[in-house]
Amino acid sequence: MPKSIYIYGVFLVLWALLIVVEPWLGLKPNQIYLEDILTPPQWDLNDFHLLMGTDDLGRRIIDRLISGASVSFLVALGVALISLLIGTFIGVISAYAGGLWDHILVRVIDVFMAFPGILLAIALAGLMGPGINNLIIALSIVGWVGYARLARAQVMSIKQQEHVQAAIALGVSHRGIIRWHILPLISAPLIVEFTFSIAGLIIAEAGLSFLGLGIQAPDSSWGSMIKEGSQYLLIAPHLVIVPGVALMLTVLSVNQIGDILRDHFDPRMNKRSPV
Repeated sequence: MPKSIYIYGVFLVLWALLIVVEPWLGLKPNQIYLEDILTPPQWDLNDFHLLMGTDDLGRRIIDRLISGASVSFLVALGVALISLLIGTFIGVISAYAGGLWDHILVRVIDVFMAFPGILLAIALAGLMGPGINNLIIALSIVGWVGYARLARAQVMSIKQQEHVQAAIALGVSHRGIIRWHILPLISAPLIVEFTFSIAGLIIAEAGLSFLGLGIQAPDSSWGSMIKEGSQYLLIAPHLVIVPGVALMLTVLSVNQIGDILRDHFDPRMNKRSPV
């Protein structure tokens, strides 16, 4: 793998590390300091909480940024795992069984694919109401389709291969065939899809929170921070720049790692010459 993966990996590890140690940092993301309203970023070693400035209520931007990172991580990872499990299960079983159930699944996937995913998530979040639980449910309802489509396509080609047909002829159970002869072969593309979906989910969570359908005040989210800061863009641009840069760097790192993993697992991109 290229060395650049370590650079992006360090950033993501730092992101995860901040989330883990957050309870011990003594952060006060909702504490209001009226004397510090709209304070610009300051390099004050005596008070690192002012490193990224304060918002329109005097709340520390760095505290809210780290708290928002926890929300983004929870939503993205939770939705990605739920979508991965549900979509893979449905796609594998449907393709392996074939017949009417597979035909029905294809039609259901076509219906979901006919709508832009983010618009469908907005509609679902609007119907269920704001909140982190409803946000995870809405994004999971939309997110499983991609995994099911990918898993189905992979299984449709793998189940015709000789080693699977040999296992069937030897009387191996359907569960054993799926577990030992199919799932290991489709894990690589699913891992790549999982990585890319996390980046998309971070953007989706921020977008829904920006629209007021995600995380609600006083809890912080990168999307809601950008929304609140947009009102003071001319006099306090750091309110938008700080969460915007954090969002950009996180999504960029996840996408780059996804690209590297895709190139690593795809034999067509492997330039190593045969021995």
